[in-house]
Amino acid sequence: MKRGRPGPLPRGGAERALVSVDRAADDSDVSRIGDIGEEGSASRPEEPQAYRLWHITLNVSGPGTPLAEVRRGLEQLAHDHPFLLTSRYAVDHAEIRYWEEARDLHDAAAIALRLWGEHRATAGLPPWETVGLAVIDRATYHQRLAEGYGPPPAVPVGVHPF
Repeated sequence: MKRGRPGPLPRGGAERALVSVDRAADDSDVSRIGDIGEEGSASRPEEPQAYRLWHITLNVSGPGTPLAEVRRGLEQLAHDHPFLLTSRYAVDHAEIRYWEEARDLHDAAAIALRLWGEHRATAGLPPWETVGLAVIDRATYHQRLAEGYGPPPAVPVGVHPF
């Protein structure tokens, strides 16, 4: 399933190309930027921007809720949202880590910020608010892991207490 913002691509999307400082721009570089029409607006090709995977860490917090209720809600969220990797929880906060497919960071963050609220009623989640969000692309996630930085891999997968 592809998700993202409806409508045209954002300004500065994939149809633009940067020209290296080490070489001069040739005609093919300029043609990718777009032609300026008579009205002064750039015409852009209608190429769809590729969707990418983004690693999401969402932190939520709120009033104390019985652990069994929190666990049941997170297990239902994992069932409803198949890309969920792991959830950790306590009586007053939780951390959810998963992969999201989106055009760009803005789309991934917007989808992540809606996740808790949109699934609150259907999954029976506590009335908590989002208090933290980290969104990184797949390459950065793997680079940070290889260098020993960033969040440890989501192991074990599933819903676990802190």
